[in-house]
Amino acid sequence: MAHPPAAALVLHDDDRDVLGSWVRSHSVPAGLARRARIVLLAADGVSNTEIAELVGVSRQTVISRRAAYAECGLEGLKDASRPGRPRKVDHAAIIAETLKPPPKKLGVTHWSSRLLGRRLRIDNTTVARAWRDYGLQPWRAETFKFSTDPELVAKVTDVVGLYLDPPANAVVLCCDEKSQIQALDRTQPVLPMQPGPAERRTHDYIRHGTATLFAALEIATGKVPGLTQPRHRHQEFLRFLKHLARAYPEDELHLVMDNYATHKRTEVREWLAANPRIKVHFTPTSASWMNLVEVWFSIIERQAIHRGTFRSVRDLITKIRQFITGWNDRCHPFVWTKTADQILTKTNRQKISTTGY
Repeated sequence: MAHPPAAALVLHDDDRDVLGSWVRSHSVPAGLARRARIVLLAADGVSNTEIAELVGVSRQTVISRRAAYAECGLEGLKDASRPGRPRKVDHAAIIAETLKPPPKKLGVTHWSSRLLGRRLRIDNTTVARAWRDYGLQPWRAETFKFSTDPELVAKVTDVVGLYLDPPANAVVLCCDEKSQIQALDRTQPVLPMQPGPAERRTHDYIRHGTATLFAALEIATGKVPGLTQPRHRHQEFLRFLKHLARAYPEDELHLVMDNYATHKRTEVREWLAANPRIKVHFTPTSASWMNLVEVWFSIIERQAIHRGTFRSVRDLITKIRQFITGWNDRCHPFVWTKTADQILTKTNRQKISTTGY
């Protein structure tokens, strides 16, 4: 028996574009894309029977999908949530047990899903699901360090003020040293990168000695004057300060540095007192991350040192100097964005842990 043709389905405003994107998308569920196609065909005036043949569903399914759209719009095409079987295991109880330290007899520092599952007599996948639902990751541990410097506020304000509002007609330099840089040579030649295999090297190496790199980052330009030295003492640091004085003979210099003992030796203080155009600004204790030259040190480590092969300390020093020369040709400043108040607010956060072990 022939069925009378159904009237074309009327779409709501802008729904055609949404339905078309569902049909074309590779990320939406197949069922939703199929229902969107049914509605689009119905809106084009295709009969229910033809739609059923084109989409591969029954005619009754076409009718029900048309009705669902007519009643609820796009929401009527989406899958309804299915409650499923009620949960038998209380996830909150699993989390509460996870937050307790494991018994000493187990000899472990934290729970694994299998250990906790065995203790609670449930499947380890249930434990893992509870951890995922609550965002708990017992296998992870992070570190933190709060500065105990009594002059924390003053030092943070001073250093950040130099970054965000440097003094006029002066040069701000972030100074530090990267000590004990090893000149490592591999026991076999490095196998170069090829399509597919990455660069490969032997895990064992020959150590030819070490060098220390003293560097200063000019915050206005990103330029880095550097000096390599065989050792890391106040004598070498003083030599580096004199190097900076010669590199900037007429400028007022503001040096940002950490509280390393070498930086505060009597000989260093006496030289600074004799050169008043060079002013020192110390970062707070345990806050060397405020020194922007540390960013540059991480760059030279990744790009020139870590994967380098050096047959002597001289080779290492040559590579460092080449990198500094190349960097100064393409240098760019590092922009500091945090204000002193934002930093101090974060350092004053309250302790949230109440564990007593």
